[in-house]
Amino acid sequence: MMNNKPWKFFHKEVAPFTALVIVQFTEVGVNILSKEATTKGLSYYVFVFYSLVITDLILLLSLPFFIRRSTGLPPLNFSLLCKIFSLGVLVFSAQICGNKGIKFSSPSLASAVGNLVPAFIFILAVLFRLENITLRSSSTQAKILGSAVSIAGAFIVIFYKGPTIWNDASPSPSPSLNSPLRSSQWSWIWGGFLLALAYILVSIWYILLTHVIKIYPAKMIVVFLFTLFGTIIAAPVCFLAENNLSAWRLKPDITLVAVIYSGFFCTFFSTVVHTWCLHLKGPVYVSIFKPLSIVIATTMSVIFLGEALYLGSVVGAVILAAGFYSVIWGKAKEEELLEDENYLSGSSNSGSQSNGKVPLLQSCKSGDV
Repeated sequence: MMNNKPWKFFHKEVAPFTALVIVQFTEVGVNILSKEATTKGLSYYVFVFYSLVITDLILLLSLPFFIRRSTGLPPLNFSLLCKIFSLGVLVFSAQICGNKGIKFSSPSLASAVGNLVPAFIFILAVLFRLENITLRSSSTQAKILGSAVSIAGAFIVIFYKGPTIWNDASPSPSPSLNSPLRSSQWSWIWGGFLLALAYILVSIWYILLTHVIKIYPAKMIVVFLFTLFGTIIAAPVCFLAENNLSAWRLKPDITLVAVIYSGFFCTFFSTVVHTWCLHLKGPVYVSIFKPLSIVIATTMSVIFLGEALYLGSVVGAVILAAGFYSVIWGKAKEEELLEDENYLSGSSNSGSQSNGKVPLLQSCKSGDV
C-alpha cells in the first residue's frame, strides 16, 4: 500500500504539472510560427483547416490502441454526440477567432488576453457548480486571490516596461505591444475583441469537456470525435472564406513547418493533455497554467531573439508566479480535504464503497451542465 504512494503522487501531481508546463511552451511556439507563416502569405483559414486534418490523422492512427483499452463503455447516444459536436464547434470557432485576433494585433496581446482564461473559468465553474465556494475557507480565498494576482502580474509584464535590465542590442526587435503605434487603433481594438472572444470560447470548452468525459470516460475517443466534427465544420467554412485555390498549396518552408507543428503540438498534443488533466484535476487547475505563457514568451525572447529585458517583466513575472502558486496551493488543499472526507465516508460505508474515488466522482456530478 505504501509503495503506491510515490506513483500516485507522480500521476496526480508531477505528471499533470509537467505536461501543462510543456503545453505552454508549445503554444508560445505556435503563436510565433503562425505569425511568421501568415506574414509570408499563409491564409489563417488554410492554417486552421490543415492543422485539424493533421490532428485527425494522428488520432486515427492511435485510436485502435485506445479502443482496445476502452471496453465496457456506455453507448454514444444522440445527446452525448450533440455535446461532442458542440465541442468541435467551440474548437474551430476559438481557433478562427484567435488567429484572426493575432492578425489584427500581435502574439503579445494574445498572451496578455489569454491570461484572462483563469478568471473566465473560475466564474463559469462557480456558475456550473464545478468549484466549491466557501469564502471562509483558506483554499477558496487562495484561489480567488491567486487568480487575481496572476492576471495582474501578466498585465504588468505586458504593459509596463520600466528601466532596462538586460539589452543584447538587437538591431531589429520583434513585434510587441508597441505595434499599435504602427497600426490603426481600430485594428488593435478589434484584435483584442476577437482574442477575448476566443478565450471565452476556450473557457466554455473546458467546462463542457469536463462534463463530457465524466459521462464518457474514454478521453481519446472523445478527442477524436470532437476534432473530427471540428474538421467537418471547418471544411466548407474555410473553403468558402478562402476560395483562392493557390492559397491551399503549402510550400516547403516556414508555412509547412507551422502547419505540422500546430497540428501535432498545439491541436493534438495540447488537446490530449488538456483533456487528460481536466479529467484528473478539473478546469480551474488546468486554466491557471495559462499565465505561464507570458513568462515563457518573455524568457524565450530574451534568450533566443536577443530582446531587451525590462524591470517590468521581472516584477510582473514574480507577481504572476506568486499568484500561480497561490491557486495551486488552494486547489491542492481543497483536494486534500475532499480526499479526507471521502476516506472517512468510505470507511463508514465499507459495505457499499470499496474506495474513495467513487464518492468523489459522485460529488462532482452536481456540476453537470
